[in-house]
Formats: sequence, structure tokens, C-alpha cells
Amino acid sequence: MCLVGLNILKVVSFKSCCVFSAWIHGDPRKVVYPTDSHGQFCGQQDTPNANKAILFYFNMLKCANPAVLINLQCPTTQLCVSKCPDRFATLLDARNTKNWEYYKQFCKPGFEIETGGKVIRDEDCPSMIVPSRPFLQRCFPDFIKRDGILTVANQTIFKDGDNNKRSVNDLKDAAIGIASLLNAKEVGMKIFEDYANSWIWILIGLVITMVVSLVFIMLLRFTAGVLLWLIIFGVIIAVGYGIWHCYWEYSSLMGKPGSNVTITDIGFHTDFSIYLQRSQTWLIFMISLSVIEAIIVIMLIFLRSRLRIAIALLKEGSKAISYIMSTLFYPVITFFLLAICIAYWAVTAVFLASSGNAVYKVAPADDKCMYANLTCNPQTFNKSNITKVCPGSQCMFAFYGGESMYHRYILVLHLCNLFVFLWLVNFTIALGQCTLAGAFASYYWALKKPDDIPACPLYSSFSRAIRYHTGSLAFGSLILAVVQMVRIVLEYLDHKLKGSQNACARFLLCCLKCCFWCLERFIKFINRNAYIMIAIYGKNFCTSSKDAFFLLMRNVVRVAVLDKVTDFLLFLGKLLISGSVGVLAFFFFSRKIPVFQEEVPSLNYYWVPLLTVIFGSYMIAHGFFNVYAMCVDTLFLCFCEDLERNDGSSSRPYYMSPGLHKILRKGEEIPKSSAAS
Repeated sequence: MCLVGLNILKVVSFKSCCVFSAWIHGDPRKVVYPTDSHGQFCGQQDTPNANKAILFYFNMLKCANPAVLINLQCPTTQLCVSKCPDRFATLLDARNTKNWEYYKQFCKPGFEIETGGKVIRDEDCPSMIVPSRPFLQRCFPDFIKRDGILTVANQTIFKDGDNNKRSVNDLKDAAIGIASLLNAKEVGMKIFEDYANSWIWILIGLVITMVVSLVFIMLLRFTAGVLLWLIIFGVIIAVGYGIWHCYWEYSSLMGKPGSNVTITDIGFHTDFSIYLQRSQTWLIFMISLSVIEAIIVIMLIFLRSRLRIAIALLKEGSKAISYIMSTLFYPVITFFLLAICIAYWAVTAVFLASSGNAVYKVAPADDKCMYANLTCNPQTFNKSNITKVCPGSQCMFAFYGGESMYHRYILVLHLCNLFVFLWLVNFTIALGQCTLAGAFASYYWALKKPDDIPACPLYSSFSRAIRYHTGSLAFGSLILAVVQMVRIVLEYLDHKLKGSQNACARFLLCCLKCCFWCLERFIKFINRNAYIMIAIYGKNFCTSSKDAFFLLMRNVVRVAVLDKVTDFLLFLGKLLISGSVGVLAFFFFSRKIPVFQEEVPSLNYYWVPLLTVIFGSYMIAHGFFNVYAMCVDTLFLCFCEDLERNDGSSSRPYYMSPGLHKILRKGEEIPKSSAAS
């Protein structure tokens, strides 16, 4: 593994150099602050624009697409202002009236009144202003729909720079996009408001999930059989009730007018109650739940003979966790390390995205200029020949970029940053799996439990993983990261080829995506068991992978049945806990619990906290049960190894508990080497 360690060190050194270069050339202010036509940041402290945090566009009619506005590539002068215009006005009308003092704040600093044509041609002042409001730190026309008609400040007609009457529909292309953006902003504000009003209840729901998950795992030690059968029948009954309720709702809506309108005809709405008033919605729910119910019942019929053995394995896992309770809180460490990885990737991505230099382009007054969109230098532009050939043209800021070797490889550096992010995430998960496996293996290989269990097994396992197994964990994570990177590239190619007419290329890409998905699943399975063998024997990754693979192949029946049965039971447990908390949250936020009706906060969308509680509950339950699953997998692999190494005699006794040995001997065919026991 020395060569592997050296190669890993080289890659990390390369990544460090890339990150160092990004942090040198990058400037997050380019992302945080809008940039005006002169390349100055709006709202930056200790600059003339400190109190001017909003970007204003001189001629909105030149911006046909709102995406152009957001990307700062609209071919008109852009100026930092302290506030957006709140009225209609034109330069021709304003400069000879008392409105001039208000109007000139939207002109370039130091502007003096000159002839109107030269002012408009050079864009020293906007030819017109329209009522606007800030969005994404930019002034957008204040579009509002009145009875289905698009208006600006309740008007459908306004004057342009030549005092000609124009319709708001002249901004139609921009208006449609901006209206959708503003609607998205309004929905976002309502969602934020719901979170602000209900965060305490969301937190209570997640705490309830944590307590229930902890109690559930503790109860498995004493009542594993009863509890797991309760889970199985509880899920079957709950899904069955859901099917009946969906059928009842479907039947009651069938006779009502308007309920037969399809979901596709309705379109997307943030108010989910609209969908609940359609019979098709409940039909879809009923069919989905029926399929789930059928799958669960069929799996239970075929796996019924293995449930007893799986329950015994889960019961043994509960004992191990009860002796090493600290393992239940290890997911907090994993979450903290993953948060660091995500933050590191995000910060580096921002620095890379902002590491370009300001690029200026020629913005002509008309479309006949031969120098249009060519790169220019604002410091020498007025002395160049361009101003003579194209009167009224300007050298304006366009975007951040560059032509150097570093800037040409920005995309490559982004891909490297993404690859190392995947590598670090997989390494963090691998470290957690190896640490937990080492702790649970120390429980299994203790002959007299719990007397022979070493002190602080979790800390000892974590220390060993960091000190001795970092290279092996990094190598296994590297292999997985390479496969995941290939999958991301394939997804990108699939997205680009969506509209392609080449059926052969689409078929080949689909096959590659399927193959690499299977490969990723297989590598995750091998890595997980390899980390367990690393924790037990301390061998390198390749040797541990080989040993784990052949050990599992020698026990392929047990692997295919017992391991998957326990995974299925644990999944039902996660489903039951998150589903129960979700149902409780639904009745609470929909004000269907009489005792707590007055405590329910006022919400715009009650599904916002509801979905948050359901998702958060599942993730918390998954965190607890993931420790449990790692415990079961470790004990299962140790059990297989125990059967091959020992025969139950006084000189080579089994390390498994008598109860587990009895059930496994009764339910499985033990190899001949262990028959002497």
C-alpha cells in the first residue's frame, strides 16, 4: 500500500495546488456583489458604492431575456444605485422640471445637463425610468398582473425615451420570465415564513423521532422477536388502512362535479389541497400503496423461514449496542465531518467561479458597428478608433473570465474539485464504517461478554483506523469516487443528448448508466465488508477485499438471505418510525388534534413543516439504524469467520453467544469442520 499512499499523496498535493491557486485568483465578492459597467462592486464597504447595493439598467428594452439580466450581459449601461425608481419618467420631460433632482440620481456620477441626443447616445443618463423593485440585488420592472393583464405600477402604457407611448407588452419576453421569478420569490418568502413560525414544532418532531429510535433499539435487546413481528404487522396494517382510506376518498369524489379533472390538466400548484380534491390523485395513491403492500406480503411469504434467524441476529446486535452505547452517537461525528467536506467543496467552487478577471466588451449604439462585442480596455477605449467608427459605443463590463492558461483550465479545476469532494465524502463514510466495525468486532471476539470487552472500544477503533488504516480507506474511497465521477459524466451526456435523434447513442448511454450503477452498488458492498475485515485483522485493502469476498461466497446462501432479511426488517423499522411521526405531524399541522388546535402556528403551506418533519425523521432513524445495520453486518461476518476458524471444542470454542449458535445451527447447515461441536 506504500505506492498507493504515495499516489494518493500526489493527488492530494495536486488538489492543494489547485485550491491554493483558486484562493489566490478567486474573489467571492464577484459572486456576492453585482458589478456595474465599470467593473465596480455594488454595496461593497469602504468604496463609493458602499450605500449603493442595487444594480440599475439604463435601457430595459435592450434586455430581451431576463436570464441575460441575471448574467450581467445586457447590452446597456449598468449603474449602482441606492434604491430603484418608483415612478415613470423620461429624460426629455424630467430635465426641465422639478423631477430632475430625483431623476439625476440614476445618471452617471458628475453628469451635467447637455443636449439630449448626446446624453442618450453616450448613455450618461437613462432615457427613461420605470417603477421597479429590487430582486437578486437588481432593479426589475414592478410587473403585477391585474385581472390577467400584465401591468407596471397599475399602468399598461408608458413613454419611452423619445416620448412615444409604448405598451408594457413591449417588454413581454422579459416580463414573462421576470414574473415567474417574482412568483418563485413570493413562494420562497412564504416557505421561509412557514419555517420561521413552525421551527420549534419541527424541532420537537425530530426530537421525538430521536427518542423513539433510541428506545426502539434498546427494546430490541429484550423483545426483539415480539417487536419485529409488531413492526411487520404494523406496516402491513398501516398500508392496508392507507389503501382503504384512498379507496374511500376516491369513491366519495367520483360523484362530485370537477373531481374527474386530471392532474396534467391542473398543472403545478403550491396549494396541495387542490390535488386532494381530484379523484385521480387518490387513485394513484391507492395503486401505489397496493403495489407496496403486495411486495411486502410476497417478501414475507418467501422469507418466513429466515425471519427467526434474522431476529436472533438483530437481538445479538442489540446486545452489542447496549454494551457500546457510544456507537449510537457516532453519526454526529460523521455528519460534522461531512459538513466540513461540503463547506470545503462549496468555498473552493466559489473561489474557482470568481477567479476570472473583468472582461469588457464593446457595446455599440446600433447594430451596424463592426466592433460589436469585441474585447476592449476601458482605460484606452476613448482614445481608440472605435469611438470614431462607432459613435456612441461604450466599453462596458460583460463578465468575469480570462485568456491565461489558468483561466482556460477552470472547468478542469471544477471537475477536480468535484472529484476530490466525492473522494472525501466516501472517505468520511469509510472511516465511520471501519470505526463501527472495529468496535462491534471487539464485542464479538470477547470470549466472556461483557468482561472481555476492551475499555472505550469506539475510541480505540477510531484511533486504530486513523493511525493504521488511512491508506486503505482512502484507496477504497478512491475507487468508488472514480466510478461515481464516471456516472456523473454519463448523466451530463444523457442530459445533453435528450433531444438527440440517434436512438443507438441513447441506447448505448442507457446501458452504460445501468452498468455503472450496478458497478457502484457492487463496489459499495465489497468496500463495506472489506472495511470490516480491515477492522478485524488490520490487513491492507486489497487483501481484505479478497478475504471478505471469498468468505461471503463460501456463505452465499446466508449472505443472500439473512443479510437482506435483516436489511428489510430495519427498513420497515425506519419506515414505521418516520411514518408514525409523519402521521402525527400531519394531524397536528392540519389542526385535526383538538387539544393542540390553538398551538398550531399560522401557515401558508402546512406541507412545508410536514415534509421537513418526515424527511428529517427518516434521516434520523436512518442514522440510528445505520449503526445497527453496521453492527449486524459486522457480527454476521464475524460469525462466518468464527464458523471456519473454530469448531466449538474446548481448545477452539465459538465466540458467538449460545442462543445465536443454537438458532443458527438449527436453521443453517454448518460446515463439516464445525460439526464436532
